[in-house]
Amino acid sequence: MRLKIAVLAGDGIGPEVTQQATNILRAVAELGGHDFTFVEGLIGGVAITKTGSPLPTTTLDAALDSDAVLLGAVGDNQFNALPPDKRPEAGLLQIRQALGGFANLRPSIAYAALATSSPLRPEVTKDVDILFVRELLGGLYFGAPRWWDRDSNEAINTMRYTRDEIVRVARVAFELASKRRKKVTSVDKANVLEVSQLWRATVTEVAKDYPVVTLEHQLVDSMAMHIMNIPRNFDVVLTENLFGDILSDEAGVITGSLGMLPSATIGGAVNLYEPVHGSAPDIAGTGKANPLGAILTAAMVLRHSANLEQDARAVEQAVHTVLNAGYRTADIARGQDPGQTPVTTQEMGKLVHQALTESIDRRQAMHAV
Repeated sequence: MRLKIAVLAGDGIGPEVTQQATNILRAVAELGGHDFTFVEGLIGGVAITKTGSPLPTTTLDAALDSDAVLLGAVGDNQFNALPPDKRPEAGLLQIRQALGGFANLRPSIAYAALATSSPLRPEVTKDVDILFVRELLGGLYFGAPRWWDRDSNEAINTMRYTRDEIVRVARVAFELASKRRKKVTSVDKANVLEVSQLWRATVTEVAKDYPVVTLEHQLVDSMAMHIMNIPRNFDVVLTENLFGDILSDEAGVITGSLGMLPSATIGGAVNLYEPVHGSAPDIAGTGKANPLGAILTAAMVLRHSANLEQDARAVEQAVHTVLNAGYRTADIARGQDPGQTPVTTQEMGKLVHQALTESIDRRQAMHAV
């Protein structure tokens, strides 16, 4: 397998966690005999500082010339005074739009080893495995018109969707659900918003092509409650852009930390991969950042861009192994549990690397017998 990966580490803790993710990808390539090449680029605040743009042309060109893009994090408070289209976050929105990925996949899994890390009761989170499929190129984030008139103290954003935009992301959700537990929960606000009424009607129509998949509809406000009360009831959750952003972050409570959440954006010219957490500049360089979200994002690179499902599962199992052994970064450590061992960002990455290497070695030995 040959794979060219553009690595955009970005701001804050981005470079720290991305380094651990690329170490894992290099290990998979070396152990499996694959040819992975990595091309580094600037994005976000660091790109503004060095080039004046949150997304330099050289970075975008490198991304479009790659098979996958691995992004760390974007955002730096020192640029808050800039106009919105000049801030670090603008670079993220621009690259999402340029790459064309319209379906953002966000797994939210309850790890048994982290049951006490979640504020929810263990019996609530036990065995939870939700995959959020969030539409990423429409809705309020991209709809026009949009403006802020500072003289009149008035601002406007537009929530807009077309039927075709809804159909394509709905099909992604149903295809994924057909390989999982065969249930899709579509989230909207159809009791108030015309856009949501179109969303619900269109998803209902698409569902007819997937008779083995059960479809249910939930209003976004009730869904926010259900995710905290009965998360095991959900398999694939299909949402528009804003609702998906909020609900998938809320689901971080189930796992115990946003630092555990990976994501992949698929459907465009090049898939874009990034952990859900932000740049967290307050802990950058302290060794406190959790690299597991980025490492699990690397597993999604293997699954969706390299078609190396077995290796993707091996990375995910390595994360399970390390957590079961009690190793914890600061965000997932709880209390004075004697079974927990605090580790830094780099130490956590090395532990996963070791567990992965041992797992792949065992697998290869079995195949050789």
